[in-house]
Formats: sequence, structure tokens, C-alpha cells
Amino acid sequence: MTKSSRRTWCTAAGSALAGAAGLLLPVLGPTGSAQAADGGIHVSDGRVYEADGSEFVMRGVNHAHAWYPGETDAIADISAKGANTVRVVLSSGDRWTETSASQVTSIIDDCKAHKVICVLEVHDTTGYGEDAAAATLDQAADYWVGVKSALRGQEDHVVVNIGNEPFGNNGHTAWTAATKSAIGKLRNAGIENALMVDAPNWGQDWSHTMRDNAASVFASDPRRNTIFSIHMYGVYDTAAEVQGYLNHFVNNRLPLVVGEFGDRHSDGNPDENAIMATARSLRVGYLGWSWSGNGSGVEYLDMVTGFDPNALTPWGDRFFNGADGIAATSKRAAVYGGGGGGDTGGTAPNGYPYCVSGAASDPDGDGWGWENSRSCVVRGSAADR
Repeated sequence: MTKSSRRTWCTAAGSALAGAAGLLLPVLGPTGSAQAADGGIHVSDGRVYEADGSEFVMRGVNHAHAWYPGETDAIADISAKGANTVRVVLSSGDRWTETSASQVTSIIDDCKAHKVICVLEVHDTTGYGEDAAAATLDQAADYWVGVKSALRGQEDHVVVNIGNEPFGNNGHTAWTAATKSAIGKLRNAGIENALMVDAPNWGQDWSHTMRDNAASVFASDPRRNTIFSIHMYGVYDTAAEVQGYLNHFVNNRLPLVVGEFGDRHSDGNPDENAIMATARSLRVGYLGWSWSGNGSGVEYLDMVTGFDPNALTPWGDRFFNGADGIAATSKRAAVYGGGGGGDTGGTAPNGYPYCVSGAASDPDGDGWGWENSRSCVVRGSAADR
């Protein structure tokens, strides 16, 4: 079965980005186990952890800094709504005004001041192969090498998202080799931050190129510290599609976040309820698109109107205050004194509830606890499978 998938928004300069995609039902691929060395934000057994060993589940918002650099209160306002992560749009200078190393430093300082993890992404790569203006992942990697002075020492606070939606629907089979090459360039340059890589097909991976090659891409990172990002719009309009994709990565112990999603879109009607509920149950991070500034007919993706934190839109209210939303599930990073570990609710893959009190409910240390007159599973334990 195939269906159209189109994703469009407008930048401050008035440029629209769009893509079309088809849909293939999820099929399980080869198993791969994800393990990285400790230190900073890092991956272990398919989960994201902080330097102190606290599990970190991203609950955040995308912010279009590159197109609205004057909106300097946005990160503070997003943090005040309870998000623990902000994914910040930067530009390598290939399509929009380059975000300089000093500006990157300022953004990181802002994130740290307001106690959110920064996911920094280069947006110029969007739709390469289909959009003639798009930059390559190699060009994005060159940008990161050029600003590495701003990233050094920030491994506890910053994830580097190499390039946004780096392939459209043409030539997307090149995604695997291009992604491995970009990872290699960053690591060879001495960039030690956790990396994030977006899926092809305008981020939605309807071809399953990322899904089927994630294990080999992860293994290509000498630090074994790469997180995969799926963008969920019209391709993911049923709970079965959402669950199938997210469960594949969790079952294969490969780290995944939903890097973008909305409650509706021009390419179809994404099932935001399933996205948020499934992410909560599986301890998968999610980052909603976007704080404010959308145009070209998709203004409904704004979470607040006119960058005003007191003017929540219906999407913003759903995202922050609704079921499985930010208010219910977001936990501050441990590096900022938060509890770490992400949301305490939800259900383990084996169907049992997670223990709210964690290991305190597990006197014999086997990963099984007892709360509310029933068995529960300690997150991250041997029973959490």
C-alpha cells in the first residue's frame, strides 16, 4: 500500500520546503545491539544515558532559531513549559545565514542557563536529491568541524544532529553511506558529543532505509554513540504504523527519538496520540514541531502564536498539557539536578507496569518489584525486556 506524504513549512525568508512520500508497512530487520562508552550523553544497550548513568528520555520542542534569531526568549519559554530538551535549527550557510561558532556557544549557554539539553541541527540538508537547493551531509559535516570549538567540553549538554531530513525521495538509498561518512568525519575531527542522524524520505523513512541499516550505521561510529531520529507526519497516521516502527528499534536495542511530529499536516493526519503514548510506553524520546513561526499554510503546527508563551494554540495545549504530554512525562536532565530516567509511568515491553519507586521496590535485585499489590518492572533492569 502507498500513500502520498507531503511536509511543508516556510522560513523567515519565505522559503518553503516540501516532499512527497509513500508508505510501506513495517517489517522487522536484522537485530543489532547498541553499546557506547560511558561519558557525557551516551548510548548503552539502545537507551540514552547521562554521564552519571541516569537514563535520559527527551521530551522537547523544535525551535527555528536560524530563521528567527531575534527570538532570544524562546529557549527560556520552552523550558518554562516543562520541556527537558530543545532541538534548535541552525544553518551551515549553504541555504540560509550561517550560524557562527560564537552564536552556537551563545545558544548552548542559553540551554544550560535554562536547564534543557540542546539538540543542535543543520537544516540546510533538508530534502537533498529532491530539493536542488539542499546541501549534502558532507557539507553539514564540514560545518560541524568548523564550529567544533563551541562543542568541545559540552558533551553533557549537547547532542549534534548532523543534518535535518538529509534526503528526499530521490536517491535515498545513498543515505547509509553518506551518513556513515559524515559520522566518520566528525569523529576524525575530534567531536565527541552524542550524534543524532535523521531518516531519509523527508525524515519519514517510508522506504525503511534507516530502519534496515541502522545497526550498521551505529557500528560505524567508533564511539558507538549515535541516536536515530524519525519524523512522524502523514506516513504515520495509524497506531499500528507508529508502534511497528518504534518497536523495531526498541526490540533491536537501537536508540531512537521521534525528532519531529505534529497533530495534523498537509501530507495526512499523523496519529499524535499513538506517537506520544507509544513513546511514553517504550521510553522513546520525542520532540514536537514546533514552537512558533510556521507559515505557508502550516501555521497550525505552531505551539504558541507569535512566540508568545501565554498564547498556546490547540496543538500546543495538546502537546504540553494533554495525555502523555510534556507536563505528564518530562523530567529534567540529571546534569541540571533533575531526577533523570524520564517518565515514571508506562508499561515495560513485557506488559508489566514500571515501578514508580524504581530499585527501591526490588529488594532482591532481580529487576522485579512489587507496588500497588502487583508485580512491576524496574526500568533498565534485566527484567526490562
